Amino acid sequence: MSTVLYEAPVFGPVHSRRLGISLGINLMPGDGKVCTFDCIYCECGLNKDFLPKGKRPTRQEVAEALEQKLQQMQAEGAMPDVLTFAGNGEPTAHPLFAGIIDDTIRLRDRYCPQAKVSVLSNATQLHRQDVVEALRRIDNNIQKLDTVDPVFIRKVDRPTGHYDVETIVRQLTGFDGHVIIQTMFLRGPQIDNATEYYVAPWLEAVKAIAPQQVMIYTIDRETPYPNLSKAPREVLDAIRDRVIAAGIPCTASY
Repeated sequence: MSTVLYEAPVFGPVHSRRLGISLGINLMPGDGKVCTFDCIYCECGLNKDFLPKGKRPTRQEVAEALEQKLQQMQAEGAMPDVLTFAGNGEPTAHPLFAGIIDDTIRLRDRYCPQAKVSVLSNATQLHRQDVVEALRRIDNNIQKLDTVDPVFIRKVDRPTGHYDVETIVRQLTGFDGHVIIQTMFLRGPQIDNATEYYVAPWLEAVKAIAPQQVMIYTIDRETPYPNLSKAPREVLDAIRDRVIAAGIPCTASY
C-alpha cells in the first residue's frame, strides 16, 4: 500500500515530470491525507488509511515556512522552477486558500520572480468564487479531468461529496482558456480510460474547455491498488496527437 505523505506546509524541492524543479506547498496536515477525491491510484494512499491527527497549516505558517525555504535556496544558489500547491489532498479546500495564494505570489516576486506558481487541483472547489479568482491569478491553473464518464469517476476518482462532471466542465470553460487540463490514463481490472469509449467524449469536453494546454500522464509511483498499470506509451502518444490536432498544446508523461 502506498504511504507517500508530504511534510506541511513546504516540502522538496522535487523533480516533476511536467513542471521541472518544484518546491511543494502542502496545505493539508503533514501526518495524514484530507482530500475531496479518494483516487484508487493516489500515491498518498486512501483517505481512510491515513486519517490525520494534526491540523491544516495556518496562512501565517505557510508564508513563514515558504519564505524561510526560499531564503535557504537563494543562499544555496538553486532556485525552483515552480512553486506547486499539491501534497496530501486538495489544496483549494483550505478555507484560506485565496489569501495563501496572495502571500505566495508576493514571496515569489521577491525571491524567485522567474518561478511559476502552480496549483494541482481536482476541480471540486470551483463553486467557490474566491478559489476561482485566486486560480486566475496564478501561472499554472492545473485542473484534473480524468474522464467525463460518471461511472468511471465514481469507480476511480471516487469524489467524497457531490460531483457533477457536466457542471465541472462548464466551470472549467469559465476560465476562458486560463486553465491546464491534467488527465491520468491507466489500466486495471475492468478499468481502461484510454479506450475510444472514454477518449472520444473526453476530447470533445477538452475542445469545449479550450485550455491553454493539456497534460496527459500515467502511473509513475506505487498505488493503493497494486493491480493498476500504466497506459502504454504508444497509447498516450496517440491521444496526445489527437489533442494537438485539435489545436491544443499537449504533453504526455510516461
